[in-house]
Order: sequence, then structure tokens, then C-alpha cells
Amino acid sequence: MGTREYAEQTRRLLEYLGLEEEPFGIVYSDEKPEDGFAPKASIPISRELEEQGKFDMRAALANFSCVLGNIRLARKKKRPAYISAEQYGCPGGGFYTGMYFPHLRTIEHFVSTGIPGTPMHGERYMPSPEAMRAFMERMPGKAEKKYCIFKPLSLFTANEEPEFVVLFLRPEAMSGLFAHTGFVTGEVDGVVSPFGAGCTSLVGWPRYYRERGEERAVLGGFDPSQRKFMDMDELTFTVPLGLYQKLLAALPESLFCVGDTWKDVRKKAVRGNAAWNAKRGE
Repeated sequence: MGTREYAEQTRRLLEYLGLEEEPFGIVYSDEKPEDGFAPKASIPISRELEEQGKFDMRAALANFSCVLGNIRLARKKKRPAYISAEQYGCPGGGFYTGMYFPHLRTIEHFVSTGIPGTPMHGERYMPSPEAMRAFMERMPGKAEKKYCIFKPLSLFTANEEPEFVVLFLRPEAMSGLFAHTGFVTGEVDGVVSPFGAGCTSLVGWPRYYRERGEERAVLGGFDPSQRKFMDMDELTFTVPLGLYQKLLAALPESLFCVGDTWKDVRKKAVRGNAAWNAKRGE
């Protein structure tokens, strides 16, 4: 699919969904993007340093910066956001994007029930450190390239392609994309929504399914810690490039073009966009 056709079909998809914001692409690269949003450089991070008692979690969090927070800025300014092993901002974000591997054992306690007798009470997102460990051990290994980059599709050149595509949607538009994905894949679980942080849904789980050879879309945005960086009612929908291309190619045969069901839903989606834009003063 040529770059021009790619852009035109994406425009058509957004029109059908009643969306105004273009999707973001995710790509790994050894080249640092120019003019991008990223965390400040921090201390080295690894399980080995942790086991040697040479890793200070407080120091690592001194320049805390959420992946979704940087993406939020990139969305507003239509620029790239990125993360690396030196500029990870959040130990969890660094792990879920593949900047280091294996995970820190401290995170097993931080996300679950904490450490008794210490100020770490835990986020209570998992029932026990053991449950959290089992989840993290399913995540893919270290990325082969230095940077994990998030940027609008329009910023991709003719010589590069995203590995994954992310759309930011509210429920009405999401219902259409969800149904369209089922139509394209023919699977009842063509869209999945496993537990994880916001960046896990964007990157970790999509990488996991790709390594298993499974073409899945990942519905995310349910992590309470990321909600401050999302609009009201907004969720994420991440698909591997191959599935995204299939979604675009199947548009003429989908519910968007055949039958009347989608017309009323789209009107509601457009009204919702107008209401939220007015509330934000756009």
C-alpha cells in the first residue's frame, strides 16, 4: 500500500468513525527523533543492579514521567514522543516498552500489596506479588533497538512504517471499530483487553501477541494511573500494522458502508466530539 493511498484510507476510516484526531504509529528505531517529548535521563536500571543492592528506586523516580503523559503532549503538539533505556521516566514504562529485561522485583510489590512494615502500601492492582510476577513474566523480552517512538502517522516518511497503530476513541467510535475488527478477523477474540498499565496495552501486549503469531487488537485505557493523561471516556485501540491495513482494505464491505445501523451511531459520535471540543474550548 503506497503512502498516499495509506493516508487516504486512514482519512476515510476517521470519517466513518466520526473522529478528528489521526492515529499514532509505534516504531522501534536506533535513531533518536528530533523535537520529541521524552523523560529526562535517569540512573541505570536493571534486575542485576537491583539484586546487587545498587539500584535506588527513589532516585529512579526522581524524574518520573509517564509514557502516556509524553504521548499526551505529542498528541497536542503533533510531534513524536519516545522512551529509551536512559530516558525511561517510569521503571514500569521502561519494562513494558522493552527498554530493559527482566523486570524489577520491586514492581511486583509496588503494583500489588506493597511491602509490610514499609511506606510502600502497594497500588492494589494485583492481589499478590506472585500474581504480579506471573503477569510480568509473560511480557516480551528486550527490544532490539534503542528507542520506542510514538508519532502521528503523518510524520512517517515514505521509507518507514509503524509496527503498531494506535487510535484514541470514545465508546461510540470504539463500538464501530470493535465491530469492524470482528468482521475483518472473523474471530470472537480479535479484540482483547488483558490487565496492564496504559503502556502495556499500547506496546507490551501488542508485542506479546505478535511474538505468538496472533493478530489481535488490544483495547486499553483502563489503568487508573493513566487516566489523568486521557480525555474523559477516552480509550486506546492498538493494532499491528498488518491488521490495520486489513481494516482499511475492508472498509467498503463493512457496517460503515452497508446497512443503516452505523449512521445513527456515527451521528452520536460526532455530537460527542462537538460537546467535548466545546468543553475544552477548541
